[in-house]
Amino acid sequence: MSIAYPLLRPLLFSLDAETAHNATLHGLDFIHALGFSRMLGQRIECEPRSVMGIRFPNAVGLAAGLDKNGAHIEGLADLGFGFIEIGTITPRPQPGNPKPRIFRLPSAQGIINRMGFNNDGVDKLIENVDRANYKGVLGINIGKNADTPIENAADDYLICLRKVYTRATYITVNISSPNTKNLRQLQQSDEFDSLLAQLKAEQTLLADKYGKYVPIAVKIAPDLEPPQVQDIAAKLVKHQLDGVIATNTTLSRTGVESLKHGNEAGGLSGAPVRAKSTRVIRELATALDGALPIIGVGGIFSATDAEEKIQAGASLVQLYSGLIYRGPDLVGECVRALR
Repeated sequence: MSIAYPLLRPLLFSLDAETAHNATLHGLDFIHALGFSRMLGQRIECEPRSVMGIRFPNAVGLAAGLDKNGAHIEGLADLGFGFIEIGTITPRPQPGNPKPRIFRLPSAQGIINRMGFNNDGVDKLIENVDRANYKGVLGINIGKNADTPIENAADDYLICLRKVYTRATYITVNISSPNTKNLRQLQQSDEFDSLLAQLKAEQTLLADKYGKYVPIAVKIAPDLEPPQVQDIAAKLVKHQLDGVIATNTTLSRTGVESLKHGNEAGGLSGAPVRAKSTRVIRELATALDGALPIIGVGGIFSATDAEEKIQAGASLVQLYSGLIYRGPDLVGECVRALR
């Protein structure tokens, strides 16, 4: 694959970004079905890591957003990830925002998306997970439907939490996408406090019901000021959440505003968000003081970038945009660096 992807990338980049995204996923499925999975990922001997009470085969995971419906888990697993996170999923299916809604910024190694939680609904995701022959660590990322009033957002999260609980190794609560109106309001103190209290209470009930404790992590934005990060950390500790994922995409356009598509609406990911993400991780690590683990994501394009996230305080890392630009070899490169 180290030879193939540099040859394939110009072809994929000649396509509309969302078309290329879907073609790549179906291509992974095809290669997996043919039994050629060894072509894709490198199997590297690693010492497993225990984070959130879960044994991770290696420290490098796939971030949510690439496989929203959990329809391509086996093909993605072939790339050598230590864990895979699917979603964001909502209670009811929704189409997301009008197309086009993904834009590449190649000279900045960035991507802007305003997908808007397009997905087939939580019931379809469960069907896909049940059908997949995947025994690894699976995170399921949950959100709210776009037409659910923000004051009723907790209802949507609780519906998804109940439905995915027995299928997930851990569950991520996405309150930081910039593409669902007012969603980031849930990161504010009172709303955040209320949401965490309800999620924790439901997690306790579900753990008793199923005899299985499934950790809950919260995914936050990179556009938070230090006092906001400190407040979020305090609330996570207060309600005994199990982890925090830092970070989602940024609304900032610093450094890309003059580029083609640089001012498209949506969240910016890739290299332009790397420093902002690392800053939030470092501030979280200080505020949390080891009380719960951090999963670092945002702008990882090399082993050095992955190591930077760990040194800032993350226990694990996740990839997404780096895969688009670097291809599957990035996974093995990061795994080797962090083993």
